[in-house]
Amino acid sequence: MREFKIRLESLGESHRASFYPWVKDEEAVRYSLSAFQRMKTDADTDKWFDGVLSEKGTVNKAVVLHDTDVCVGYAGLCKMSKANKSAEYFIFIGDRSNWGKGIGSLVTKMILNIGFGELGLNRITLTVSEPNVWAVKAYRRSGFQMEGRLRQACLRDGEYHDKFAMSILRDEWEKQNHKNIHIC
Repeated sequence: MREFKIRLESLGESHRASFYPWVKDEEAVRYSLSAFQRMKTDADTDKWFDGVLSEKGTVNKAVVLHDTDVCVGYAGLCKMSKANKSAEYFIFIGDRSNWGKGIGSLVTKMILNIGFGELGLNRITLTVSEPNVWAVKAYRRSGFQMEGRLRQACLRDGEYHDKFAMSILRDEWEKQNHKNIHIC
């Protein structure tokens, strides 16, 4: 597997056009945000993107290939609680030509570094669709632990499926030594 160098940039206007083909790709959005399921036009995507750019208290990062400056996805932390020092992780690699290359795993580690190392969080959670077995494996490799099952929490292709709730705690992250990940 080729080693990729990626960087995380603050999500901005220069990344908007990347989302247009992604949200129209049924396979790319199958297990992602429910909002993506409703987007049919570029105007729908613009409305969503404008909302994302105006969100406060959310870390939104564009995932950019370092050698080509091509945006291949976005990731970050939302639903942050200062009182509980917690947040929810999200990732979307929309460019399917970059699936299966380890980019998602590297991005996950980089976002965990931001959450635990820079923001001082104690807990980061996520939910993942049960049929998305590659993502479940990647999250486990990144240190996320299974917490529970949300029964029939997602409707895709006319069928309900379960979602898993997973989390990682600061002390688990520290044991894995993720704080040494270099962010370009």
